[in-house]
Amino acid sequence: MSVKLERRLKIKAHIRSKITGTAEKPRLTVFRSNAQIYVQIIDDVQGKTLVSASSLEIKDKVTKKEVAAKVGESVAKLALEAGIAEVVFDRNGFLYHGRVKELAEGARKGGLKL
Repeated sequence: MSVKLERRLKIKAHIRSKITGTAEKPRLTVFRSNAQIYVQIIDDVQGKTLVSASSLEIKDKVTKKEVAAKVGESVAKLALEAGIAEVVFDRNGFLYHGRVKELAEGARKGGLKL
């Protein structure tokens, strides 16, 4: 395992020890690969994914940051349709910068309260 991945997993474990999603306020978690970005809204009490979205659904030829913002808006739309208005944000060990930040801002713009 690379040093960078080990560092991210250590940060992730620290974050997850403090953050859990409930039915009233589920957890919005982000995974960022080199090419794609994925987001899920999870109820940790039941262990179920309530809503998910990813950049695989977006076919526009735009930058990765713009794609992340669109994914944030789409997950917010899906969450509001499912009756979820407020979530706790789990950056999953990634820095709150760049694509992760754009996704969070896109979700806020879509009407989700983080």
